[in-house]
Amino acid sequence: MTVAHIYTVAFQGIEAREVDVQVAIGDSGNGLFNIVGLADKAVAESRERVRAALSAIGLALPFKRITVNLAPADLPKEGSRYDLPIALGLLAAMGVLPASEMANYVALGELSLDAAVTPVAGVLNAAMAANEQNRGLICPVGNGSEAAFAGTVEILATPSLIALVNHVKGACVLAPPVARVADAARSAPDLRDVKGQESAKRALEIAAAGGHNLLMIGPPGAGKSMMAQRLPGLLPPLDAREALEISMIQSLAGALEGGTISRTRPFRNPHHSASMAALVGGGLKVKPGEVSLAHLGVLFLDELPEFQRGVLDSLRQPIETGEAVVARANAHVRYPARFQLVAAMNPCRCGYLGDPALGCGRAPKCAVDYQSRISGPLFYRIDMHVEVASVSANDLTLPPPAEGSAEVAGRVAAARQIQRTRFAAHAIRTNAEAEGELLDQVATPDAAGGKLLTEATERMRLSARGYHRVLKVARTIADLAGAATVAKPHVAEALSYRRITHLA
Repeated sequence: MTVAHIYTVAFQGIEAREVDVQVAIGDSGNGLFNIVGLADKAVAESRERVRAALSAIGLALPFKRITVNLAPADLPKEGSRYDLPIALGLLAAMGVLPASEMANYVALGELSLDAAVTPVAGVLNAAMAANEQNRGLICPVGNGSEAAFAGTVEILATPSLIALVNHVKGACVLAPPVARVADAARSAPDLRDVKGQESAKRALEIAAAGGHNLLMIGPPGAGKSMMAQRLPGLLPPLDAREALEISMIQSLAGALEGGTISRTRPFRNPHHSASMAALVGGGLKVKPGEVSLAHLGVLFLDELPEFQRGVLDSLRQPIETGEAVVARANAHVRYPARFQLVAAMNPCRCGYLGDPALGCGRAPKCAVDYQSRISGPLFYRIDMHVEVASVSANDLTLPPPAEGSAEVAGRVAAARQIQRTRFAAHAIRTNAEAEGELLDQVATPDAAGGKLLTEATERMRLSARGYHRVLKVARTIADLAGAATVAKPHVAEALSYRRITHLA
């Protein structure tokens, strides 16, 4: 009996676990072709795709018993990415390709019936795993660019099965893929488009500088969504490590456009009808959710109270820990989820609470019912709360503001550099991530600031979480001012971004 080996991967979260594809062709049999090793229906269907692809290149399976084992057998295998390694294992077992050489590669890709190799998700993660295992990678040509970011790993990016066979036999050489970075010159919305709203724009700058969560409350048409859409333009571009970290999540979700890596921070804006699995991850195949796709970027939730309350409360753990943990009977996976939450909401259902011209006829019950859809624990996990007033006609007739996104982004970058230096010895990036003793070391205010914070904590009845979030925001305000110590004015401004009461 002939047995050939080639390797592929199975994903648990963003982790790529090694799978040994063992192909055995018996000495006799009746043409049975079995795939074992806890494979799902898509993997079982590989038999027909592989059979048709081999026929398309002029080969037929031997009329013997063929067994494909995907080891370890207790690790779930799902998806069409196993087509290519199964086909290559068969070719090695049949003697068409050298079995010893195929055992040095990790392969993944879907086969068309005409033997074309089509793109699949997770190639960047597989390339990183192959690099760690000192093996080469065989992947679809459409995924070659993302795989090229994995380092020194040998990559065979093939458009078809016959092209790969010809490359291995030396008849035709596959061109090595080239890593490509997406063009960052796309015009982003500019903060200069926002007229008026100076206090809200100041809050947006502080949130950008420290990575703080932000809630904007105001009537319809005040510009809440407009300002949130301009937040990514204030954030510094991703460094190489961050870009790779985000791209691994996007690759697993199949969201890398053309296999290119982007240095732009993600901005995710899910509709309020999103389910819990869509927001935090999960589903039948445990895919990353919006909180992970927004990792190191912005998650914008417009019309916050319109989301289901259970869905919103599922954000509490990712906000605290920076990761989404999805537990199922057959899977327990973790996805990175260090996102910046920006939310917007109306003060009541009609949106005009407190407006003398368009007064709410059901106030204050309308506001109580509407705002109570947001639980207190989630509300207090948001660092900054800012009231966004209606824009007056006088504001709209003013010329564009002197400062736009570029000027504000410069100050944000300077503040982020201070934090990068401050936390260089720690596994955090911004003031919003500082906790415990480290926060006390870097954000303890001076005597006057400490006295004000103590008094405000008593009067506003701040919890320990609220107290520490005020400290974080004050530290960021001091960084924007270039101050080494958190002083009374910094604490006072930070306190202005905490609402005294919550209606839930």
